[in-house]
Amino acid sequence: MNLHLDGKVIFVTGGFKGIGKAIALQIAREGGVPIVLNRKNDAAEGFENELKEITKDYGIYFIDLNNADEIAPIVKDVAEKYGHIDGIVNNAGRNDNLSLEDTSWQEFEKSIHNNLTHYFELVHQAVGYLKESKGSVLNITSKTALTGQGKTSAYAAAKGAILGLTREWAAALAKDQVRVNAIVVSEAWTPLYADWIKTFGDEKAQQERLKLITDNIPFEKRMTEPSEIADTAVFLLSDRASHTTGQWVFVDGGYVHLDRALD
Repeated sequence: MNLHLDGKVIFVTGGFKGIGKAIALQIAREGGVPIVLNRKNDAAEGFENELKEITKDYGIYFIDLNNADEIAPIVKDVAEKYGHIDGIVNNAGRNDNLSLEDTSWQEFEKSIHNNLTHYFELVHQAVGYLKESKGSVLNITSKTALTGQGKTSAYAAAKGAILGLTREWAAALAKDQVRVNAIVVSEAWTPLYADWIKTFGDEKAQQERLKLITDNIPFEKRMTEPSEIADTAVFLLSDRASHTTGQWVFVDGGYVHLDRALD
């Protein structure tokens, strides 16, 4: 299926690893122009080399998205270079495991800022261009917003706010034919997730912990792959999803909505 993404300029935040990387690469495979915003780190070179194997038309901007004032000039630069902005994938974020008991309000507020403010600011700065192109916004969020997790109050609050913004922006921008949707991620095998699993001890302990998790994923008892999230993402960004807006889409093997005690 041709997704009609040829030449579409689409921002992706947090694009060097995991879900963001998978989405950026899939945008490129579909003929789109991924504009990746990410901190400069040791994954940058490897990511760019992979991107170069697919396309010559892309952009990479090194930015700490917590410094939200730095977003506006990047949006302006991209708009001047290409003349249009067609999509945004808000993906960057980190589960910092700040618990109710041990977190000050200052730490809570900082975490909210780090996981939420740049979602707003990137769309805020680009919304005029999105109206012109009748573009699309895709927010990546987490099942913690709906299921809770324990010991991650700030992250869960930010992810819940992202779901709220998805519906709010879909309502606000419907008259401009700008679609806004969210993908809700549950248990996805990303580098951050792999690092978290390593905290449970030796290889045997890690595998035991992983099995406890995957046994609760109804479909195929396995983690979601970033590529599976990316496939859904590019569809939602494309005009093949032309009448889909305000939706929370769950790419999670049934984790959130199916009874996890099926046996």
